[in-house]
Amino acid sequence: MALLKSGNPTLSAKIFNTTISDQQQGVMTARGAMNKFGFLFLMVIAGAAFTWHLYYQGKAQTMMPLMMVGVFGGLITAIVISFKQTWAPYLAPLYGLLEGLFIGAISAIVNEMFATKYPGIVIQSVGLTLGVAVAMFLLYNFRIIRPTQRFKSILLTATAGIAIFYLITWIVSMFGVRMEFMMLGDGSLLGIGISLFVVIIAALNLIIDFDMIEQGAEMGAPKYMEWYCAFALMVTIVWLYVEMLKLLSRLGSRD
Repeated sequence: MALLKSGNPTLSAKIFNTTISDQQQGVMTARGAMNKFGFLFLMVIAGAAFTWHLYYQGKAQTMMPLMMVGVFGGLITAIVISFKQTWAPYLAPLYGLLEGLFIGAISAIVNEMFATKYPGIVIQSVGLTLGVAVAMFLLYNFRIIRPTQRFKSILLTATAGIAIFYLITWIVSMFGVRMEFMMLGDGSLLGIGISLFVVIIAALNLIIDFDMIEQGAEMGAPKYMEWYCAFALMVTIVWLYVEMLKLLSRLGSRD
C-alpha cells in the first residue's frame, strides 16, 4: 500500500517506506503517536512558560537570546530529525522545548504590544489554535474532509509556495526592503488576507498529517516513528499558532 504525499514536508511516503522494514522495536500505533504528541505539547508549554516568565520579570535581555536559540535551534533540530528519523525519540522533546522558548517569547512580546488595544490576544490565539486542531481532527475522523490525492497535491503546492514566499521576504528584508503588509500588526486588507490564507493552509495540513499517521500505523511502521509523527504534527501546530497570532494582531490593529 503506497502512502500519499503530505503537505507537511516532515511527513512523506518516502520516509515511511524506507523505515517499514525496521520493526525490531515493535510497530507504531496511532494512539502511541498521539500520546507522544501530548508529551511534546507539555514540553512546548514548559519552554513557553519559562520565556514568558522571564519577560514579565523584567528580564527581556535574557529572554531575547533564548528566543533566538529557540528559533534557530528548533530549525536545526527539525532538519536533523527529518533526515534521521531514528533520532526522533531523543530529539523530538528537545524540539518541543526549543519551540516553546520561541513561542513564549513572541507571545509575551505580542501580548505587551496589544495589552491595551487587544487584551487577551494570546489566550484567544491559543484557544483558536486548539479549536481548529480539534475541528480538523473531527472532520478527518468522520471523513467529512477526505485527503484525496488531488487534495494533497494542491495543499503541498500551496504549502511550498508559502515557504518560498516567506523565504523571499526574509531575503529582501536583509537588503533593507520592507514589505509592510508582512509586518506583525499590519492591519491592511492585503496583510489580513495573506494571514487568513496561510492559517487555512496550515489548518488543512492537519488533515493530511492525521491521515499520514493513520496510514503509517496501518503499514506497520517501526515504533520510533511514533515520535517522528508526533514531532511532525507539532511542526504544523506551532506553525498554525504563530499564524493565528499574526492574524489576530492584524485584525486588532484595525480596531
